Amino acid sequence: MDYTGRKVKKAIFPVAGFGTRFLPATKAQPKEMLPVVDKPVVQYLVEEAVASGIEEIIFVTGRGKRAIEDHFDVSYELETTLVEKNKHELLEVVKNISSLAKFSYVRQPVPLGDGHALLQAAHLVDDDESVLVMFGDCLYDSEVPAARQLIEAYEEYQAPIIGLSEVPLEDVSKFGVIGGERKGDRDWKVDHMVEKPKPEDAPSRAVAVGKYIITRDVLETLAGMESGKSGEIRLADAFEIMLGKGLPMYGRMLEGEWLDTGDKFGFLRATIHYGLRHPEMKHKLGIYLQSLARS
Repeated sequence: MDYTGRKVKKAIFPVAGFGTRFLPATKAQPKEMLPVVDKPVVQYLVEEAVASGIEEIIFVTGRGKRAIEDHFDVSYELETTLVEKNKHELLEVVKNISSLAKFSYVRQPVPLGDGHALLQAAHLVDDDESVLVMFGDCLYDSEVPAARQLIEAYEEYQAPIIGLSEVPLEDVSKFGVIGGERKGDRDWKVDHMVEKPKPEDAPSRAVAVGKYIITRDVLETLAGMESGKSGEIRLADAFEIMLGKGLPMYGRMLEGEWLDTGDKFGFLRATIHYGLRHPEMKHKLGIYLQSLARS
């Protein structure tokens, strides 16, 4: 299918997972709503998408995810209270959240994999339209937003794009690893992927970080799958099918600092990282961290 000329203006956020790594904190709230300093993780991602030119964001939610919808909705009661207390600066912060983009919500009734989640939003994507996909635990601190870097790669190649980072060889078994041909300093022409390989079996140290541009071909491949190797409908399996058919696919090494909030240590690291940049707490936090280093 010819995608030439269509700008990437929509993003799908699959946020239906249970967040079991953060129990009991996620027993009654989505992991995507856990705060990094004073904003939930998902708001950082929305702001990244909007800064990259995205105008519409589609959340694929599940049971217990209502807090995400409430967060990006207008909160009349809160806004009225802030007006009454003359907290106008906070009022602007709160009001801006609901106006970041156009938000849509669909449900994934049964957790059958990340690819199945994407299919729940497929009817909201035009046949000749490609879409940004952002999973809820991949923050990037970069001069050019990571999503914008992917969109630029898509505009160059007009094919699915996988956001990549290079990890130490001993860590490749935690990720999906790509193989293929290097194209310059940042890009790969992908010819195969290996999910969580042993270090000795990894085709490279370039791993998927949870940010993609997918085309209608990807959605159609997912729609034709009953289940993949894991018993679920997975995006990685769809990529493998497409690569097996010789369809083009590329990867772009993302510039910036990858802050993976998918586990407890990564979440704490991200909190410290953004805390040291926060105008109200960077000084106190810096002093505290220095005191720990000396003790």
